[in-house]
Amino acid sequence: MNAIIDWALAHRRTMILLLLLLFSAGLSSWLNIPKEAEPDIAIPYIYVSISHPGISPEDAERMLVRPMENELRAIQGVKEMTANAGQGHASVTLEFVAGFNPDKALNDVRDKVNLAKARLPDETREPTVHPVTMAEQNPVLTISLSGPVPQRALIELGRHLQDKLEAIKDVLEVELGGDRRDQLEVILDPLAMESYGLDQQDIYSLVSRNNRLIAAGSLDTGKGSFQIKIPSVFETLDDILDLPVKTSGDRVVHFRDVASVRRSYTDPSSFARLNGQNTISLEVKKRPSRNIIETVEAVRRVVKEERQKWPEHIQVTFTNDSSKQIHSMLKDLENNVLSAVLLVVIVIIAFLGARTALLVGLAIPGSFLSGILILATLGYTVNIVVLFALIMAVGMLVDGAIVVTEYADRLMSEGVKPQVAYGEAAKRMSWPIIASTATTLAAFAPLIFWPGIMGEFMKYLPITLIATLAASLAMALLFVPTLGTVIGRPRPVEEHTCKRLLQMEQGDILGVDGFTGLYVKILHFATRHAWKMLLATIIFSIGVFMAYGASNLGMQFFPEVEPEGGNITVRGYGDLSIWEKDSLMREVEDAILDMPEIETLYTRVGGRNRIGRIRYNLVDWKQRRKAGEIIREMKQRTARISGMEIEIGKDESGVGGGKDLKLELSSRFPKKLDKAAASIRKALNANPNITDIEDSRSKPGIEWQIIIDRAAAARFGTDAASVGSMIQMITNGLKVGEYRPDDVDRELDIRVRFPTDKRSINHLDSIRILTDHGLVPISNFVQRKAVPKVDSIRRVDARRVITVSANMKEGHLLSLELPKLKEQLAGLGLDPRVEIDLKGENKEQDESKAFLEKAFVIALVVMAIILVTQFNSFYQAFLILSAVLFSTVGVFLGLLIFQKPFGIVMSGIGVISLAGIIVNNNIVLIDTYNVLRRQGMEAMEAVLRTGAQRLRPVLLTTVTTILGLMPMVLEINIDLFTRNIDIGGPSTQWWSQLATAVAGGLAFATLLTLIITPCMLVLGARREQKKSNKAVESANLPAGKPAASIPS
Repeated sequence: MNAIIDWALAHRRTMILLLLLLFSAGLSSWLNIPKEAEPDIAIPYIYVSISHPGISPEDAERMLVRPMENELRAIQGVKEMTANAGQGHASVTLEFVAGFNPDKALNDVRDKVNLAKARLPDETREPTVHPVTMAEQNPVLTISLSGPVPQRALIELGRHLQDKLEAIKDVLEVELGGDRRDQLEVILDPLAMESYGLDQQDIYSLVSRNNRLIAAGSLDTGKGSFQIKIPSVFETLDDILDLPVKTSGDRVVHFRDVASVRRSYTDPSSFARLNGQNTISLEVKKRPSRNIIETVEAVRRVVKEERQKWPEHIQVTFTNDSSKQIHSMLKDLENNVLSAVLLVVIVIIAFLGARTALLVGLAIPGSFLSGILILATLGYTVNIVVLFALIMAVGMLVDGAIVVTEYADRLMSEGVKPQVAYGEAAKRMSWPIIASTATTLAAFAPLIFWPGIMGEFMKYLPITLIATLAASLAMALLFVPTLGTVIGRPRPVEEHTCKRLLQMEQGDILGVDGFTGLYVKILHFATRHAWKMLLATIIFSIGVFMAYGASNLGMQFFPEVEPEGGNITVRGYGDLSIWEKDSLMREVEDAILDMPEIETLYTRVGGRNRIGRIRYNLVDWKQRRKAGEIIREMKQRTARISGMEIEIGKDESGVGGGKDLKLELSSRFPKKLDKAAASIRKALNANPNITDIEDSRSKPGIEWQIIIDRAAAARFGTDAASVGSMIQMITNGLKVGEYRPDDVDRELDIRVRFPTDKRSINHLDSIRILTDHGLVPISNFVQRKAVPKVDSIRRVDARRVITVSANMKEGHLLSLELPKLKEQLAGLGLDPRVEIDLKGENKEQDESKAFLEKAFVIALVVMAIILVTQFNSFYQAFLILSAVLFSTVGVFLGLLIFQKPFGIVMSGIGVISLAGIIVNNNIVLIDTYNVLRRQGMEAMEAVLRTGAQRLRPVLLTTVTTILGLMPMVLEINIDLFTRNIDIGGPSTQWWSQLATAVAGGLAFATLLTLIITPCMLVLGARREQKKSNKAVESANLPAGKPAASIPS
C-alpha cells in the first residue's frame, strides 16, 4: 500500500486529472441516470389468466383451475400457487422462491400452460401468461377525459390517445378505464322468427356459413395464371342484413325481415367518474428502468398536442402523477444531503480549519459521484433507497479522510512539511483505515442477499453504501493526501497548544489541560476501576432493555408515513345491478366530495366481489390536517350510509401492502371453512383494537340454476345445447360469428339477442324452442331454481381456502396484539380439520427478522476474521465486537427517547449498519495503543496517551455521522435555497427509525469506545502481566519489569 501512496504523491498532476475526470463522469451519470420513487424490483410472481364468458365459479374451478394446477404444480422453484375462480374467469398466480431465474420461470410456465390448454373447454379463450413487475403494478400517471359529450365520443378520443401514448418508447402500456368492448348486436324479432319457422340454430348456421374466408386458389389457362377470389367475409352491415334466411316459392326472407343489426357496446359492467363526472381514464405504465420524470414529460407533451385537436369542452385532468412525488422526494432528500454535508464541513472547520475542511469536503462529492457512476454502470436507478444511503454515508465516508488529515495536521503542528506530513499520515493510517472500511463493508454485504421482494427493494442500500465507501477509501488514502501536498498548510498554532500536543506525546499525560485533560482524568479514574465500569455498563444496558420492554412501544414492519391518498372499498349484499351499484357509489361520493383536503376522487363502479372503489388523493401534506384525522372524518360521514360495508384505507409505505392481519383457513373438507371463518370473524369483531374486518366468503345472494330434464328434452327432439343457446338470447347474447370493420384493428363479436323488453328472468318460462313437435315452451323440460350465489373460489396449493383479514386501529401495533389473538383463536374450539395459517404483516415480519438475524451473525463472523487478521489477537477482536453488541443498547435508548417502535426492517438494518460503523473508531484506537505498547510503554500510560491522541478524530467522526443523520432523526427538512424548514415530511418519516437507530447506537457506542474499550485494554494487559509473572515464578527466575506485549 505504501508503494501505491508514494506513486500517487509523486504523480500529483495525474491524480488531479483523474479526480477531475471522476467528477465529470459522476456528474454526467447523475444527470442521466433514471430516477424513480421506489425501486423497480423484480417481483417473484407469474400470473396466468383464463377467460371463459358465462362460466360459473364452480365450473371455473373444476374445468379451468384444476387442469391448470395439475400442470403448473410440477414446475421447479414454486413457493406457493394461488388460484381464483370467478364468474367468467379464472387465474393462477405462482410465487417463486428467492433467487429464481425470471426468464426460465416464464418459459416453464408457458410450456405448462400450453400443455393444459388441451384439457380446457373449447369455448375458453387463449390463456395469457405474464410476469408481475412494479412497473405494471404502479401507473406513473393517470389521464382522465370528461365533458358534456356522448360516451362513444369520449371512448373514441381515449382509444386514439391510447395509441399515441403507447407509441412513446418509454411507455410499457396504457390501460383504458371506462372502455366498453365493441360488438355487432343482432336484435331478433321473436314473433317474426316463429312466423317463419326459424330458430337460433338457423341463425347461427346462416351467419357462420356465409362469414368465412374462402381461399379459392388460382387457375392456369395456358394463356395466363389467374387468382380466383370469392368475397365471403362480412365487410358492411348491409352484407348481414341482405342475407337470405329462407325461401318460400319466389319469396325470399332476408335477415332484415326478422332482425335489426346495429353497432353497439357490450352491456356495461363498470363506470368511471372523476370528482363526480363521468370519465374515461388512461393509466400510463412505464417500461422498467426508464426515467419516470422524462416519461411523464413525454406523455404530457403528447396529450398537449392532441388536446389542441379536440373540442374545447373536453376536460383533461392529470392525477396520480408519480413524477411530482419523485420531484418532491428528490428535493427533500437532496436538501438533507446538502444539510448533512454543510453540518459536517462546519464541524471540520471548527476542529481542523478551513483548508483541512476543504480537503475532507472534497471527499464527500468525490465519493458520491463515484458511487453514482458505479450504480449507472450496473444499470441501477436513483430512488428513495439510494438517496437515503447517500445521506447515511455522509458521515461515514469522511471518517478515513478525517483520520488522515487530522494526523497530518498534528504532524504539521510539530513542524513537518505538508508534502511529508500527508504522505506519512496516509501510510501510517492506511491499514487501520483499510481494516475499518473492510469491516464496514462486511456489515453491509450480507444485506445484498436478502431474499424476496423486501430484499429486492432494500438491496439498493448496501450496494450504494458499498460503492460510496469503497470510493471513500481511495479518496482518503490517495486523492486527499495528494491534494494535501498541494494546498495543505500548517495552521497557526499557539504556544500553549503546541505544549499540550507535546505533553500528549511524551510529557506528563495527567497534566494535560482543557477538554482533553478533563477526558484524560475521567479515563484515568475509569481505568483504575475497570471492573466496576464494565459492571455498571452491563447493568445500564439491562435497564435500557427492561425500560423499552415496559414502554409498550412494540415492533412494526415498516414505519408509518403520512400518505398522499388511499382507497375506499365499498361492498354490499344481495344481487345488485350495475345501475344500483352506481347509485350507491354516488351516495359515498356525495358524502365526502366537499371535504377541502380532497384533491381528486376517482371512482370505479363495479368489480369482483365489490360494489366499487374510490381512489382519493389528498392535497399537499403541508396544506392539510394529518391523514388520520381526515380518514376519521370520512368514516363519520359515511357511517350514516346503511346497507353497505365501507372500508377506508390509506397508502402504506414500503413494499407488500395488504392488511395487517391475514388468517388463511384451509381444509380437505370445504364445508367446514365457512363455519370456522364466521367464528373467527365474530371473535375479531369483539376486539376493540381491530378494524376493517373482511373475509373471502361469498356475500349473501342468489343465482338462478337452470335444471334441464334431459329425458323430457329428448322426447321433444332437443338437447341441452339448444336450450342453452336459447337462454343466451335473453342474457349476454349468443355469439354467432365475428366481424372486422375497417375502422378498428380487432374483430367484433356478432351476438344475437332478443329485444330489451324480452330480456328478463320472467320471460324465461315463455321462451319457445323449435322441436320435432313444433314450437314448445322450454318450461316443459326446464325448471328454475334459486340457489345461494358463489362469488369466487380461492385455492392455495390446490386446496380451497377462505381468508379472514383485518387492520389494526390507529395507534395499535400488531406485534403487541398478536399474543392475545392467538390465545383467543385457541379458545374458539374450531374443527381440528381446519388449518389456520397466519399471514399478512406478521409473516413478513418473521421472515425479515429471521434474515436480519442471520445477516447480523454473518457480519460479526466476517468482521471477526478481519479483526483477528489485523491485530493477530482474539482478545482485541472480541473487545471490538463486544462494542458492536453493546451498541444495540444505544439503538433502544434512542428509540425510547424519541418514543418510536422498533422497526423490523429499518431498525434492524440500523443495528447491522452500526456493526460496521462502530468498529472504525475502535480499530484506530487499538492500533494506536498497540503502536505505543510496541514502543515499550506501560499499559496504563499507553491507554491514557491513546485516549488523548484519538479523542479528537473519534469525536469528529462520530459527530459528523450523527449530524448527517440528525435532520432525519428529528424529521426536519431544510431547504437551503428557499430557507424553508419543514417538520414531519413523508420522506423524513420513512427513514427516521433507521436514522434514530444509527445515531442513538453510535452516540452510546462512542462513550464505550472512549471509556469502556480502554478499560478492557487495561484488564487485558493486567491478565497478560499476571500470566507473565506466573511464568517467571514457575521458572524460579527473579521477576522484573514486564516486557511490553500486546494482549492476545
